[in-house]
Amino acid sequence: MGGPALALAQQQGGAKSDPQTESAVADYNAGNVGAALAEFRQAAQRGSRLAEFNYAMMLLNGEGTAANVDEGKKWLRKAADANMSHAQYVYGKMYDDGDFVGRDPVEAHQWFLKAAQQGHVQAELALANQFLDGRGTSRDNRQAFYWYKKAAEGGDMTAQYVAGSFYERGGDGVEKNLNVARAYYAAAAAQGDPAARLKYQQLSAQLQNAAPKQ
Repeated sequence: MGGPALALAQQQGGAKSDPQTESAVADYNAGNVGAALAEFRQAAQRGSRLAEFNYAMMLLNGEGTAANVDEGKKWLRKAADANMSHAQYVYGKMYDDGDFVGRDPVEAHQWFLKAAQQGHVQAELALANQFLDGRGTSRDNRQAFYWYKKAAEGGDMTAQYVAGSFYERGGDGVEKNLNVARAYYAAAAAQGDPAARLKYQQLSAQLQNAAPKQ
């Protein structure tokens, strides 16, 4: 799975902090993975979503123990079912990529949607890509744009570029607006996207040439 990172600072949805989970995070950051694993397990058994997720990741990645995919998937699903948006995204990505499970883009779509509806930016981007490609759902450019725009507003560089391209060409329910497109390209360029920087420069020149001469 490429070793997805632990959610070391995510007490989502107003969840109360859990001292044992916090201790586990500290141990993990200090490199004491054996103690972290045991503490995450105990906190997970008491229902801490963050601990459930982190325990799952350690099991899947074989940190502090031999990898245990079946047990890891079980705890990841528990965190996702407990409405932790990052767990929902990672669980969906597992099905989208076919890691540890058979590839199932329809199943992935359901989990991406749950996470995206909670404002998870990576899930919003993944959902937009699915709608654009017709993967796991029917192809729907309007829905794709809706979620690209959400992810762009959340600061995702790729989504900012794609949102800019929608505004640049118009259609699919999007009114063509080169000024808005330029703003999205500028946002992506500021994050280091060289293609967005080029588009920003091109649109800047185009708008300047189209401006009425004084």
